[in-house]
Amino acid sequence: MNYIYPAVFYPEDDGRFSVIFPDLNDLATYGDNLADAFAMAQEACGQYLFTSLRDGDALPEPSALNAVEKDDENALVNMVYVDLDKYARAYDDKVVKKTLSIPAWLNTACENLGINYSKVLKDALIAKLQVHS
Repeated sequence: MNYIYPAVFYPEDDGRFSVIFPDLNDLATYGDNLADAFAMAQEACGQYLFTSLRDGDALPEPSALNAVEKDDENALVNMVYVDLDKYARAYDDKVVKKTLSIPAWLNTACENLGINYSKVLKDALIAKLQVHS
């Protein structure tokens, strides 16, 4: 699943950038330069979201870009994109095999369309966790 959250990139005197995610409990990171700060922001956001979903926590709605306040006129506000499926694969998330039963007609229809059962079930379970958290 794909997520985007706004982050505020604050330039530091030494050329580094501090990064704050106001929607994610002020999650913070930094980078040696702007490109590094973006990469570190993506990593920190991915880890936060992955851990939150794994623990059954609800994810907050991302704020609109123009609604994010910054207390430094030199700060840059930008959206950070995270592909959580890619993140989970990169960190070798252990998978658990489950068996399920569905009607034969549904199985045939899904096979004809090339539907990936694991992906559909995983996406549905994540959505269900967000509703019940």
